[in-house]
Amino acid sequence: MRNCEGVGRRDFIQTGLGALGGLGLTSMLGLRDAAAAAPGASSLSKSNTRCIFIWLDGGPSHYETFDPKPDAPSEIRGEFGTVPTTVPGVHFSDKFPKLAKGFDQFTVVRSIAHAQNNHGAGNHYLMTGSPTPVPVGCGAYVTFHPSFGSVVSHSRTVKHGLPAYVSTPRMSRSGGPNFLGAQHAPFVISDNPDSKSFRVRDVTLPAELEDGRAKSRVELRKSLDQMRRITDAAAEDPAIDFDEYYARAFDLVTSDEAQKAFDISHEPDAVREKYGRNDFGQRLLLARRLTEVGVPFVTVYSGGWDDHRTLFANFKKDKAERVDTGVSALIQDLADRGTLENTMVVLLGEFGRTPKINKDAGRDHWSFAMSVLMAGAGIPGGQIVGATDVKGYYANENIYAPEDFASTLYTKMGIDPTTIMHDTNNRPIQLVNNGRLIKELFA
Repeated sequence: MRNCEGVGRRDFIQTGLGALGGLGLTSMLGLRDAAAAAPGASSLSKSNTRCIFIWLDGGPSHYETFDPKPDAPSEIRGEFGTVPTTVPGVHFSDKFPKLAKGFDQFTVVRSIAHAQNNHGAGNHYLMTGSPTPVPVGCGAYVTFHPSFGSVVSHSRTVKHGLPAYVSTPRMSRSGGPNFLGAQHAPFVISDNPDSKSFRVRDVTLPAELEDGRAKSRVELRKSLDQMRRITDAAAEDPAIDFDEYYARAFDLVTSDEAQKAFDISHEPDAVREKYGRNDFGQRLLLARRLTEVGVPFVTVYSGGWDDHRTLFANFKKDKAERVDTGVSALIQDLADRGTLENTMVVLLGEFGRTPKINKDAGRDHWSFAMSVLMAGAGIPGGQIVGATDVKGYYANENIYAPEDFASTLYTKMGIDPTTIMHDTNNRPIQLVNNGRLIKELFA
């Protein structure tokens, strides 16, 4: 689903890819190896923390999620009531009862604010920690920052040929690598994990490999050539023997660890039901499986949160319920499995929504107040950070900027937010400028 601005040609160019579909596996493996071998290449992170980054595209309302204002006038308060959380005195919107019940496992930051009040700029700011650059003067050169996932990809090594950065079902408009290069684009899993026919491109074995009919290297190579996106290296290198990247791709599709991680059917039905038998819930479950085998950054994209019209009718459908069910199940599942301590869960969009309900029963863009849910990786549970005023207009207590959020996320991932990188013109670019840590998220 698209927000009110859609996605245009400029968004495609800014990703550094030329497409929102991500890379084929062989291309990605080859480009990553080339980058690792480049002079000066090194790992920036020694951390083992993983991140599941849940992006509600369009800007979810803070009023109808985690910062309701029950005492405000009706034209601000809206139609919904509130539900008490596990912490006395703290309430969420009554559309999120399961998350309210599990509030002891996560923190909500109610006081992130910025001034980028359109989708493109807000998306870039909250996906990179950097405001959208503004050209100054004719022919000015500007640099768009890489996304969090791409920086993590640049900073981490992975085993079993697994991708370092996955996005499902698509890549957000600012979720790309920009000057880091296409090798750090996300590996996109577009198919619906709730479908019986769910398959992951470049990972599902061809039938010849599954039943053992391919007995020679020539036959194996031919079978791999027929996979949906592993065709690029074949066009460049028609040699019969496996090249290094085909060998690595073959290792991935024949790796027990990788196959089990991508094959969500291994999960018990009871677990799948807890997440919700829908595409969003099952993508969260897939993200949990991928982080458990070492994928350090997974973005789960959910569109349709740009509620200029019929906001309350939209929430009364299953949109809010899917998030409430899926995210609460994910956090509890990670806790039960003992992996919440090394897996950070983040839930956000690009901004909040206007205090006053408009004539179309919706709320418009409002970047001066927004709520962000954060769990795991040592983040305390049952905590509200910051506050907005009594009508929800502005963050007015412990106010944090996207740079602070980015600095906190990178620090949790073991990456120094003051790291200097160099763009394609060798210009020095600091990862985050003037960011400070959200101190309440460090126990």
